[in-house]
Amino acid sequence: MKYYIIAGEASGDLHGSNLINELKKLDSSAMIRCWGGDKMREAGGDLVKHFRDLAFMGFSEVLMNLRSIFRNLKFCKQDILQFKPDTIILIDYPGFNLRIAKWAKQQGLKVIYYISPQVWAWKENRVKAMKQCIDKMLVILPFEKKYFKNKWNWEVEYVGHPLVEVIERKKSEVGGQKLSDKPIVALLPGSRKQEIEKKLPVMLEVSKSFPGYQFIIAQAPSVADEFYKAFTQPYSNVSLVNNKTYELLLQAKAALVTSGTATLETALFGVPEAVCYKGSFLSYQIGKRLVKVKYIALVNLIMDKPVVKELIQQALTAENLQHELHELLTNDTRIATIKKDYADLKRLLSEGGNASAKAAQSIFQFLISKGV
Repeated sequence: MKYYIIAGEASGDLHGSNLINELKKLDSSAMIRCWGGDKMREAGGDLVKHFRDLAFMGFSEVLMNLRSIFRNLKFCKQDILQFKPDTIILIDYPGFNLRIAKWAKQQGLKVIYYISPQVWAWKENRVKAMKQCIDKMLVILPFEKKYFKNKWNWEVEYVGHPLVEVIERKKSEVGGQKLSDKPIVALLPGSRKQEIEKKLPVMLEVSKSFPGYQFIIAQAPSVADEFYKAFTQPYSNVSLVNNKTYELLLQAKAALVTSGTATLETALFGVPEAVCYKGSFLSYQIGKRLVKVKYIALVNLIMDKPVVKELIQQALTAENLQHELHELLTNDTRIATIKKDYADLKRLLSEGGNASAKAAQSIFQFLISKGV
């Protein structure tokens, strides 16, 4: 069969690559064309567009790049028509993918959505249109199945979270390069330049108060070394690693993490963390009025309680972050409580089994049942 997969961010590239690997096990003749990143290409997808050319963060940044976004949409539609896939598989990235879903349904294509847009947080009005243009929805957060059924009478399938097997596989690997002789604090400032510029300077300022620790930045694959060096030059106990985020988390004592999938990855590695968010003034003011959830960290959302500290916008100061990091490194009671909550989180996310394999099986069987 012919599959066209669209992911627009680093996390989507990771989950897309694992899905491609599992689809190829089920369908030896699979032809896969994709938007994503290096991981999806390495898994065997024919990469059309890299996510580094697609990722725009925040409301104001999206407005400034509307011309590029519409140009990419037009190109994507032309490429799909030329490829003539049996199905479109959309991975998160809702601003772009929901437009493609609506158009693809009009073309008579089978539309499968893997990793739901976070409509439970904001833009709930999208769900009516989603039900009309998505043939199968696969969700990865345990509360989403109940949300869609109870509120929208939409049967979706929970497959578990794909990060669980990815991280368990990484934990089982033996060896690896020791990243520092000092105890390590991991810095995960995000994958886009706009968010790194906002958060990394505050994270780095904190390093001055912990000279006995090595602060190591997980470099985003799409951002060059020179970009980081402009921030890191004044600091003696700061270094970079490229393409070694999981190795870093395996060795870290604590982590300062930007909001997003990285908060969940850090928790599944068992690393005590503080969650940092700071956007442009305009984006934050708009978002504050639209977003309806109690927490921004996925860890807290899934557990429905403040497992990890969230420092948002004005609260993200070097002083606040320094205090929180000191707690994460020295308060044994706090550390034990966080790790117990992390264990409960992992159990919740493992209920669906191996998420990537289950998703691939569900997609393959669905297409067979439709006579594809």
